[in-house]
Amino acid sequence: MVGVYRFLLTPRWIAATAVGVVAIVVCLLLGTWQLGRFEARVDTHRNTAAAAAAQASAAPLGEVLTAGSPQVNTDTVGRAVTVTGSYDTAHQLLVPGRTLDGRQGYYVLTPLRTADGRAAAVVRGWAPGDPGSGPAVPAAPAGEVTVAGRLQAPENSGSGGAVAGGLPAGQLGTISPATLINVLPYPVYDGWVAADGATGPLTAVPTVEPQGGNGLTLRAFQNLGYTLEWFVFAGFVVFMWFRLVRREAEAAQDRALGLV
Repeated sequence: MVGVYRFLLTPRWIAATAVGVVAIVVCLLLGTWQLGRFEARVDTHRNTAAAAAAQASAAPLGEVLTAGSPQVNTDTVGRAVTVTGSYDTAHQLLVPGRTLDGRQGYYVLTPLRTADGRAAAVVRGWAPGDPGSGPAVPAAPAGEVTVAGRLQAPENSGSGGAVAGGLPAGQLGTISPATLINVLPYPVYDGWVAADGATGPLTAVPTVEPQGGNGLTLRAFQNLGYTLEWFVFAGFVVFMWFRLVRREAEAAQDRALGLV
């Protein structure tokens, strides 16, 4: 039986086996490298999350949105902030078409005018049903208040179940500076603030993470997919080597028996 495999000692098969071994080693090295890239991205994600947690202490909105970075970005979205001012109840807005825990409802947005003349778009909470159909919305506190909440990114026209066009007065389809400038007589900060500690019947709005924000990116999972592919390639090389060896051995055995 051993003699059947004597062909493995021929120069052709020695060379083929060497090429196969090199191919397996290369595939394993590339797979290990891609796995290392994936683990590095996971570590980066964890470090980013840890840094965000370390910065969880609330900071004044005016400091978070500084003159050097006046817009909400992936580093500041979800950041705990405080903002001091007076609620402008005359320009309160209801934002319909919002879902929370599988239920339809609307946001209650009350501008909070600050000492610098700008206003923060403060969503005091979410209420179930359509605007005006449920319990009365509690009035915003009078006088100067300090609101604690989480900074949210401006919405686009297709986000958050926004209702487009034909809304009654006092309602807003999308929360963004571009839409607020049309209904408020003063400038506003970028983004909006989801207030903590909403009072019934309002429910506090959870943070909406932006696309491509703090989660693992698609590239990280591509690295994981490439890892699997390279390991599969290595296994395929092994499979094909044994298959060719078996075929050659069967052909040699047939020749020895005079069948071919």
